[in-house]
Amino acid sequence: MKWLYSLIALVAVQVVSANPTPELAKRASANDVATLGYATLNGGTSGGSGGSQTTVSSLSALTSAVSGSAKKIVFISGTITGNTVVKVGPNTSIIGKSGSSLVGVGLRILDVSNVIVRNVKISKVLADAGDAIAVQNSHQVWIDHVDLSSDRDHDKVRYDGLLDLTHGVTGITVTNSKLYTHWKASLIGHSDNNGAEDTPITVTLASNYWYNLNSRTPSFRFGHGHIFNNVFDNNSDGINTRDGAQLLVENNVWTGTSKPLYSTDGGFAVATGNDFGGASNTAPTGSFTSPPYSYSKLAASAVRSAVVGSAGQTLSF
Repeated sequence: MKWLYSLIALVAVQVVSANPTPELAKRASANDVATLGYATLNGGTSGGSGGSQTTVSSLSALTSAVSGSAKKIVFISGTITGNTVVKVGPNTSIIGKSGSSLVGVGLRILDVSNVIVRNVKISKVLADAGDAIAVQNSHQVWIDHVDLSSDRDHDKVRYDGLLDLTHGVTGITVTNSKLYTHWKASLIGHSDNNGAEDTPITVTLASNYWYNLNSRTPSFRFGHGHIFNNVFDNNSDGINTRDGAQLLVENNVWTGTSKPLYSTDGGFAVATGNDFGGASNTAPTGSFTSPPYSYSKLAASAVRSAVVGSAGQTLSF
């Protein structure tokens, strides 16, 4: 019988290798570091790995715990409410415990490097406070398994962005996250006249679930973006490549939009292996054909089953 068990084990290994999902299968640990995308470059992204560990359950405690430059891991417990954004220091990992939530409280990653945000749920951050998560002029940031939403019962000026990556950010990876029920989801690149600062932008978006969004899924200006194995359902808009952006768009799945991938103001995209849901890619072909890191990707036919149930706040800490 030993030969039979060995044969079964060999077949199992072959099946796993034929269906690689490294960013989904990794077991969660507070000391995890980025293993995928642009966040792995330039020395990598380790956040607060190896540093002090603190659990917070109030806005004041959260604000204090994530400040400063020392290595630190901050766990969010319970529901924290407010009408503000909390500024995050460098060398920080912010991790949401199961069932935790920030309501009306966003995170601002500004002028820093080496930050990880995982398993954090954020909702209904008002525009007068800021975005749910804003990364500005920062580098080496990994955002993983976050859950970002508001509502569409109010007009589009009540809330700003769910996930905005602007002002020359580099080394950004967003994985396994859920963005939904919102007007303006994700702005990458600050404005049409900010090319001098934003052209260096480098962002990886992989295995995320985007649904019930009006626009910016994402809107991408100037930089380089690698967008693969995402699911986009019932959004009014698609990926908008703009102002000279160079995107590599691979093996994604769309339903419910007539313009899944398109260009304005001279943006470009190389698109391969996608399921556009019966619609068409209208973006001009660009020159970005291979990112500067190794990665595995699923075929479009396997993406929905791998991503939808795993995206968002689904880890246990």
